[in-house]
Amino acid sequence: MITTETKNIFDNIAKRASEKGISINSLEDKAGVARGSVYKWNTVSPTVRNISKVAEVLGCSVDDLIG
Repeated sequence: MITTETKNIFDNIAKRASEKGISINSLEDKAGVARGSVYKWNTVSPTVRNISKVAEVLGCSVDDLIG
């Protein structure tokens, strides 16, 4: 069941990036994913490979980002 407290992957990434002082564009560059791809994760599910790259840059697990 989805509640209003459930966050999507993008929200989790944006929060962690902000906490680390990293912009989404910088995060995409460091993770080696296409510009604008993280923003698209609001509506489209990322590949495991790409979310793994982002998690590595943010110093967290994939579970942290999808949870």
